[in-house]
Amino acid sequence: MPSKTLVFVTGNANKLREVKAILSDGPAPIEIESQSVDVPEIQGTTQEVAIAKCRAAAEQIGGPCITEDTALCFDALNGLPGPYVKQFMQEIGHAGLNAMLVGFPTKAAQAVCTFAYSAGPGTEPILFEGRTEGTIVPPRGPNTFGWDPVFEPLDTGLTYAEMPDDQKNKLSHRYKALEKLRAFLQEQAKS
Repeated sequence: MPSKTLVFVTGNANKLREVKAILSDGPAPIEIESQSVDVPEIQGTTQEVAIAKCRAAAEQIGGPCITEDTALCFDALNGLPGPYVKQFMQEIGHAGLNAMLVGFPTKAAQAVCTFAYSAGPGTEPILFEGRTEGTIVPPRGPNTFGWDPVFEPLDTGLTYAEMPDDQKNKLSHRYKALEKLRAFLQEQAKS
């Protein structure tokens, strides 16, 4: 890894807390510091959004960094709201996300997390994706972190919001993406 500390470009305190908890755990802990910079949010696929965001962040901070994008993809809506879930949440909230699926035969969804790593300005970001299959349900649990109250991972009986942090951090889409990032960084450190 290029430095002892990895810069996570985010202004979201909940994401920062989860990322620090996940990456500080295990046999090869990774120290995270955060910087909040204003990067443009483009429209496109989850991958296009993640790459553009990471490129812009690396340019602004002048060094290596990671960025994260989260999507919530409804099977019934061919993947929407996808990377635009943040805007949907701001406009229609949990009740609106549920209402979007009224009349559809499935409430199946995937929580998708894409971390992008840049070695610094001018380098092509590398993507690490994690997916968790689940179902959209009426909101349950604390309303503290985005759409967590309406997403119930398969075979858990709990929404993300109802889970203790340690349980969520061992099965979430974010955890799965970060484990791929961790493996990459460990390989980079060896070379």
